[in-house]
Amino acid sequence: MPDTDLPLYFRLFNEIGIVDQLGRARFEKRLPQGVTVSHFSVLNHLMRVEDGRTPLELARAFQVPKTTVSHWLTGLDTLGFVNLRPNPNDRRSKQVWLTEAGRAFRDKAIADLAPDLARVKDVMDPDEVADLVARLERLRIWLDTNR
Repeated sequence: MPDTDLPLYFRLFNEIGIVDQLGRARFEKRLPQGVTVSHFSVLNHLMRVEDGRTPLELARAFQVPKTTVSHWLTGLDTLGFVNLRPNPNDRRSKQVWLTEAGRAFRDKAIADLAPDLARVKDVMDPDEVADLVARLERLRIWLDTNR
């Protein structure tokens, strides 16, 4: 890659980071007291990839220490959104299973965000969003593969 392209690629990641910060702040305002975007992200991840994951698998997926995931899971368990069960393949570990309340909470959180999501149409039409999502997905897959 020519050095002249580097600022453009830096700008890409800078914009993604700013969009993430602004989106998280907006989403946090819609979540009930005591529930964070990190809590929601765990629920969303488990629905997307299938539950029954171990805390270590979640830590790897989120690229955070296992202790951070354990803290999130304690909160989600207290809220009744997940169940922590012994891992039949490794008695030292647990598996994380979504409860119906956790699934319902995740769906309601997305529904509560609908007014904010609808406002994005003011700056991007659905075709632009679909194109952007496809490109970001391609970047995410590459980044995930090349950790």
